[in-house]
Amino acid sequence: MLSASLTMLPAAITNGLMYGAIYALVALGLTLIYGVLHIINFAHGAMLMLALYAAFFLFHLFGIDPYLAIVIVTPAAFVFGYVIYRWGVGKLSGGRDQNILLITLGLSIIIENAALFFFTGDQQTVSLSYSYEAVDLGFVFLSYPKIISFFASLVICLLLWVLMTKTDLGRAIRAVAKQREGARLVGIDVENIFAITFGIGIACLGAAGCMLLPIFYVDPYTGNIFVVIAFTIVVLGGMGSIVGALLGGFIIGITESVGGLLLGESLGQIGISLIFILILILKPTGLFGSKV
Repeated sequence: MLSASLTMLPAAITNGLMYGAIYALVALGLTLIYGVLHIINFAHGAMLMLALYAAFFLFHLFGIDPYLAIVIVTPAAFVFGYVIYRWGVGKLSGGRDQNILLITLGLSIIIENAALFFFTGDQQTVSLSYSYEAVDLGFVFLSYPKIISFFASLVICLLLWVLMTKTDLGRAIRAVAKQREGARLVGIDVENIFAITFGIGIACLGAAGCMLLPIFYVDPYTGNIFVVIAFTIVVLGGMGSIVGALLGGFIIGITESVGGLLLGESLGQIGISLIFILILILKPTGLFGSKV
């Protein structure tokens, strides 16, 4: 039994890396919003679920491939996030972080229940013409959707890193994250940067939804599965760190896959829980985080 599991270990690690890149994309939105606004978006999972449904209906109603739908869903998710924060969360909160937490929690409940009412609780999937085509690496067969999702997620993570480190907008976002009052004094529209950052975080979910749909399912509670994993990744990689989110995604993806192989699917999540506890005890700021 153990020898058979060890034989399948390279395949489990490879599959873990495939999912890890998508996990990182989900976590990037969470860590970016926290890094700038210093709040946890409790509606993160619900908004990921909306992105999955958007990709699903674009395919179901118009025949648009989920990977092509990214050019529609991602900008739409950015606009949705920007509007929700600029004329909703930001105004209703009165600038108080604790109010933002409560508002996003309420928003999550509203979105999930609305989805349950309109879409029912049935799990929905898509079947693409290449869903069952795969590449033989010798020790594992990787389906085309997994490969596409992996590399597309890496490219999006790279583009986000470039945006944050090489552009004026990125420098403004980092300035607000470090010292919002100082940024305001030098002429940066802090509230607009908050809204843009929130929009970018939700845009990451839009892209992640398109990457996930071909290899997963969607129902009104799907987002909750990934937001728990994403939060663990953010804690592991360090709040506000893009590199940390990517590395954390790989670590969690491999841990989940290998744990499922060795301990069974129901016990495979124990490894993720142990990592979460250990990182809080040994390095609370995460691998690449800084003290706040």
